[in-house]
Amino acid sequence: MKVAVFSCKPYDKRTLEAASETAADIELVYFESRLSPETVSLTKGYDAVSCFVNDDLSRPVLEQLASFGIKAIAMRCAGYNNVDLYCAKACDISVFHVPDYSPTSVAEHAVALIMALNRKTHRAYHRVKEGNFALEGLMGFNLEGKTVGCIGTGRIGQAFCRIMNGFGCRVLCYDLVPNEPLVSQGAEYVDLETLYAKSDIISLHCPLNASTHHLINKSSIEKMKKGVMIINTSRGALVNAQEAIDGLYSEKIGYLGLDVYEQEGKIFFEDMSDHIIYDSVFQLLLTFPNVVVTGHQGYFTDIALHHIADTTLANLIQLKSSPEDYQRELTAIH
Repeated sequence: MKVAVFSCKPYDKRTLEAASETAADIELVYFESRLSPETVSLTKGYDAVSCFVNDDLSRPVLEQLASFGIKAIAMRCAGYNNVDLYCAKACDISVFHVPDYSPTSVAEHAVALIMALNRKTHRAYHRVKEGNFALEGLMGFNLEGKTVGCIGTGRIGQAFCRIMNGFGCRVLCYDLVPNEPLVSQGAEYVDLETLYAKSDIISLHCPLNASTHHLINKSSIEKMKKGVMIINTSRGALVNAQEAIDGLYSEKIGYLGLDVYEQEGKIFFEDMSDHIIYDSVFQLLLTFPNVVVTGHQGYFTDIALHHIADTTLANLIQLKSSPEDYQRELTAIH
């Protein structure tokens, strides 16, 4: 099986090569570029492609892949909102992902954003570098006793709730299906209205779909406490960035931590330090002292990368050895 690996950075290549040492029948060819209508022609002669969060797997690309004989898409991430699953099924292309690479890596990064915003470590770091040791403007608050709202209690949301329980926070959760172990640990499941109204901190850990697109918007922000902290380490389009900026201006949002951004596909995972970023909304976000943005690095730990590589190769090996059985398993997943 010959596999074209897109959006492949040096760290991806290192872990994939290590994982592929025992997969002699699978040949990986690496492309740093993203899969898109402009690059899809590179997949001619391949059996499968491996993609990441910002690759374009819309209908035009999938139809081209099918015409080249591509039979599988191996996503190297948990989310697959960038894949037109209906078109993939119609084109008889199997799609699989890495549902459990390291939930704690993303959960811990969400907590890192909370701590940085609360204790203003991003500002304190630069002050001390300049010889300024004044504390005025760096006041934080104790997390113990605060109410934390978690939207989405899958693997990552559960890990996040456990951490916040350890801080002594009251944890409110919203999900379509409550998680009983979390309830036994003290978490409370409530409706979104209650979560918005009572939470001092709201962290997003839900998938992106039609019902969650721009979940954080003018209407939902108006229902929140004044000075609320909002954290998003899930998918950028969960937050309407312009309306979040309006919330920052009105001081309804007191803190905003983003590891993802709706238009990140044009800029994230690349060195843009010598380029002008033609995104006025993103540039405006960076001017706020109470906003911290990181470049989609929540998943980026050694354990997570090795697990992603191992699972991706295991999926390809299983697909190669028993495609019919594996297709039935994929149907059950999606």
